[in-house]
Amino acid sequence: MLRNTALAAGALVMLGFAAAPAHADLKLCNNTESRVGVALGYKDKEGWATEGWWTIAPQKCMPLLKGDLIARYYYVFAVDYDKGGSWGGKSIMCTRDKVFTIRGIEDCEGRGYTKTGFFEVDTGEEKDWTVSLSGEKTTQGK
Repeated sequence: MLRNTALAAGALVMLGFAAAPAHADLKLCNNTESRVGVALGYKDKEGWATEGWWTIAPQKCMPLLKGDLIARYYYVFAVDYDKGGSWGGKSIMCTRDKVFTIRGIEDCEGRGYTKTGFFEVDTGEEKDWTVSLSGEKTTQGK
């Protein structure tokens, strides 16, 4: 009887693990030898937002957004803190030097922010995505 109870309890525990939802995030992996600072732009139900700065150590990954992704496109700007230079693009959004969350992408300078070019990340509407920074170029993938 005790053995059957233990087996039943074990089966319930296993079912609990099987029913747990999959963990999905937008992650950034720093595949360089430098520390990088990262800013993220996205559109949510309230409109456009930019956030920064996450500091990511060399050869490490970090989630920028936790949970299932709700948009197809996200925007990233990153700065190499140790060697200089940055990863950016043509999508203009607002940033500032200190930690920030900024609502809206219009009139950055008029609102006291810096106009910054972000590169676009197309997640293909996947719920989980990883962006990888390397020394020369930006790569991305599922």
